[in-house]
This record gives sequence, structure tokens and C-alpha cells, in this order.
Amino acid sequence: MSASQAFLSKQKALDQAVWLNFENRLRNNRFGAIQGVAGQYLVMPTDHPSFEGEAFETLPDSYESMDYEQIQGIAMDPEPLSFWESILGMFSTIDGEVLRFILRYQVPLSTFIRFELAARGYDMDNRFCGFEQARKIWFE
Repeated sequence: MSASQAFLSKQKALDQAVWLNFENRLRNNRFGAIQGVAGQYLVMPTDHPSFEGEAFETLPDSYESMDYEQIQGIAMDPEPLSFWESILGMFSTIDGEVLRFILRYQVPLSTFIRFELAARGYDMDNRFCGFEQARKIWFE
């Protein structure tokens, strides 16, 4: 991403910057969100010369404390960010009884995700490392 993206929502800009940082984790590209003169929030590389010395917004380290209203806002957004749309889509297509089972019996979804990633044979940076090594990485 070379040009900035503008968002009316500060949270949406922060979310996009977090996603871009995750996607570009192997490169030295870092992205941030900063409020523009018109009140919108711009997502751009933090080394962009136009914003040298400016303070970018603090990005979240985790989404662990997301609440119903935040998820509802993402779900109601007519143009959700692609990664939120994918996450919502996974849950919206699962049978309701399976979702209730997951909650009722506290099925460890993070362990299922780790199992799936290990079974693909890739490390945390999406580099193939082999299945045994991937298992060690994801289940350390």
C-alpha cells in the first residue's frame, strides 16, 4: 500500500492499520492511523514523509476485550474490512447448534486454530517449515 486510505471511523482506521501491519510483518513496512485536517482518519506508512514527527494513533495490541456493540458495528458496516468480513462469514455459516455446543462446552477454538495451522505445515510468518516443526511452533 503506497497511498493512504481515508476512513470516517477512527476504529475502522485503527483496525485497517493493525491488519496491514500483520500482513506486512515480514517487511519493514509499518502502518499507522492519523487524523487528517478534514477530520477523517488516514491509514498510511508511518515513515511517510508528509507526517514526519507527527503522532500516530495508538493501535490495539489485542481484540480480546471486544464487546457486542463493537462486533455489531462491524456486522452492520455496509463496507466491512475484508478480514472482519471473513471472520463474520465463518461464524454466520456454522449451524446454530454447533455454535451453542461450542459455547456450552467451552470448546477451545484457539487450540483448533493452532491444530489447523500446524496441519498446514507453516510457521507464524506463513513460511513452510514442515509438519513436525509447525506442530512445535503452534503448540509451544
